[in-house]
Amino acid sequence: MIPDHLYHWLGYPAAMLTTLAFVPQAWLTLRTRNVSGISALTYFALTIGITLWLVYGWHERDWALIIANAITLPLAGSILMTKLLEDARVRRSHAERRPH
Repeated sequence: MIPDHLYHWLGYPAAMLTTLAFVPQAWLTLRTRNVSGISALTYFALTIGITLWLVYGWHERDWALIIANAITLPLAGSILMTKLLEDARVRRSHAERRPH
């Protein structure tokens, strides 16, 4: 069993692991711009959730939450923007191919 005074420190490895686990997906998506299997709604919700966790961490002065979410927010946000821009590009491309 972990003593109560050490529970605070669990946030740092937890934040590090969850943030690092997200980096390869972000890197691959941004490098290849392949967003075909990505849901814009999911990434919108994820980006809002990360923002809220960042605000909560700031309010609580919880540096594990602040650091992890400050790193993850731009990654998730850039994937969301890539998804939205790529979807718009595909829609324009389809619209240009349709006979008028």
